[in-house]
Amino acid sequence: MDTLTLDDLSGLPGLLTEEEALIRATARAFVAEQVLPQIADHFERKTFPDELVPELGALGYLGANLTGYGCAGVNMVSYGLMLQEIEYGDSGLRSFVSVQGSLAMYAIHRFGSEEQKQAHLPPMARGQQIGCFGLTEPDHGSDPGGMRTFARTRGNTFVLNGTKAWITNSPVADVAVVWAKLDEDSHKAVRGFIVERGSKGFETPPMKSKMSMRASHTGEIVLSDCVVPKESMLPLSNGLGSPLACLNQARMGIAWGAIGAAKACFESALAYARTRTQFGKPIGSKQLIQDQLVEMALEITKADLMNLHISRLKDAGKVTPQQVSMCKKNSVAQALRIARMARAIHGANGISLEYCPVRHMLNLESVYTYEGTNEVHSLIIGQGLTGFSAF
Repeated sequence: MDTLTLDDLSGLPGLLTEEEALIRATARAFVAEQVLPQIADHFERKTFPDELVPELGALGYLGANLTGYGCAGVNMVSYGLMLQEIEYGDSGLRSFVSVQGSLAMYAIHRFGSEEQKQAHLPPMARGQQIGCFGLTEPDHGSDPGGMRTFARTRGNTFVLNGTKAWITNSPVADVAVVWAKLDEDSHKAVRGFIVERGSKGFETPPMKSKMSMRASHTGEIVLSDCVVPKESMLPLSNGLGSPLACLNQARMGIAWGAIGAAKACFESALAYARTRTQFGKPIGSKQLIQDQLVEMALEITKADLMNLHISRLKDAGKVTPQQVSMCKKNSVAQALRIARMARAIHGANGISLEYCPVRHMLNLESVYTYEGTNEVHSLIIGQGLTGFSAF
C-alpha cells in the first residue's frame, strides 16, 4: 500500500533551493553511512567518535554559516538542515558541531581581531583545532550575569580565576572562549578571552556520571591564576550582550537539530508499529497507536515549517530574539515529547539501545535545558508580549 512520509506531509523539499536540498542529502548520507552504524555503541561506552571530526571539517560543517577564513558561508536554512540530519544521528555529535561553529568560532568571528581570526578560524573550520565556549558556571546557568569568573590585569597579561561547568568539548578543546568580568571595572563588564590548551592554570576535567549526552565530551573549565596575554581578549566583546549574541546564533540551529532527533524517533516508532504484531494484528493498525503517530507527525511538520520560516527571516536580517526563542522552545519540547511517545510504542524494547528513542530521549533532556531552559525562553517571549521583564 502507498504510505506518506514526513516530507509528503510538510512539502519541505519543494520549499528548498537546489543547494539547500543538496546539502541536506549530503548530510543525510554522511549520517547514514558513518554515524548510525556506531553511535549507539559510543553512547553506551560514553565515548565520542573523534575520528569523524576531520571529515566534518572536510564536508564544511564546522562554522558552516560563517563567511571567509575557510568557512562554507551557507545560509541559515542550509545550516539548519545540516544540523537536523546530524542530530538524526545523535545530539552529542550535533552539539560538537554547534559549539565548534555557532559558539566558539562565531565568538571569534564576530568579536575577535583579524589576527585572532586568522590564527584560529581556518584550523577550526578544518577540525584541526577544537573549540569550546565557557559561559555557564556551577552556580550560574540561566543567570550568566551572576558569573564569578574574573579577569585581573597584571602588566601585559590578564589573570583569570573561576570555574565553568557543563562545557561541551572542553576535555579535548585546543581553544576555549572564556567569558569573565573585568575586576577593575566598576560595572564588572563581561569580556571574552581566548585561552589556549597548555596555558598555566587551565584545566578541563570531564563531567562524570552523565546519563545524557553520553556520546559527547563534556567537562569543566577550571581557571586557577591562569595567565593569558592581553592580546587574548576579544577586542570587540563588551558586556553580557556579547555571549548572549553567541547563544542566539546557536539557538536556531538547535531548533532544527532537535527535530532531527524527533524524526529519528518517529521513523523508528512507525517502522516498529508496522511490523510488531499483537492480538493477531500489527499494532500500527490500532487506533490508539495511529493517534500517537499522527500527533508526532503533526508536531514535526509544524516545527519544520516554523523553523524554515524563521530561518528565512534570519537570512534576510529580519529575525527577532523572541522568534528564535519560540523555535528553540517549541522544537525541543515537542522533540522530547515525541521521543517519549516513541519509546512507549516500542514497549519493553523501547529501553534497549537496539532502538534509538531512549538514546534520543535521554539526550533531549539536556537539549531541553541548555542554550536557555524552556522556562527562560518563555520569559523571553513573555517579555516581548507584555513589555515586562520577569527575570
